Amino acid sequence: MNLQPATLQKIDEVITHYPVKRSATLPLLHLIQEDAGHISDAAIEWVAAKLELQPINVYEVVTFYPMFRRQPIGRRHVKVCRTLSCALLGGYKTCATFEAEFNTHRGEVSPDGEVTVEFVECLASCGTAPVVMIDDTLHEKVDCARAKALAAQIKAEAKQNNVASSG
Repeated sequence: MNLQPATLQKIDEVITHYPVKRSATLPLLHLIQEDAGHISDAAIEWVAAKLELQPINVYEVVTFYPMFRRQPIGRRHVKVCRTLSCALLGGYKTCATFEAEFNTHRGEVSPDGEVTVEFVECLASCGTAPVVMIDDTLHEKVDCARAKALAAQIKAEAKQNNVASSG
C-alpha cells in the first residue's frame, strides 16, 4: 500500500490521541481513503497491524459505514440524493441523466475514468431537492436540464485538464 508521507505522518499523530489504539480505526480509514481513494484489502490488513487488531475488526468497520469505498472511483464523484424529498422531486431522473451523460451506471467508473455516479442517502438539503454533491460541492434543485449543464461543465474541465497535462 502506497500512502503519501504526509498521510503516514498524520496517521502516526492521530493514533496518539486515543488511549486505546482501536479507537483510531475510523480516523485512519478516513485518512487512507482520502489519500488512496478507496479502502483496499491491503489497507484493511495494514490498519489492523498498525492498531494491533485482527483484520476482521477493521473489515467490519469498513463494510458497516457507507462512506467507505472498497473500489476505486472516477476522478470526479457525483452523488445524487435518493431520499424522499429528492426522490419525489425527480432525483431518480437526475441520476439517470448523469448516467446517460457519462455513459456509465451507478457505482461504476465511466469509460474515460473521469466520473463515478452513485445514489447516496440524505444530503441534508430537503427544501432544495433534488440535490447532488459533486466532489465536495453541493448543488441544489438539480433537475435533468441542470444535470446536463453540470455534466457539460465536468466534461469541459476534464478536457481542459487533459490538454494541460499533455502539453
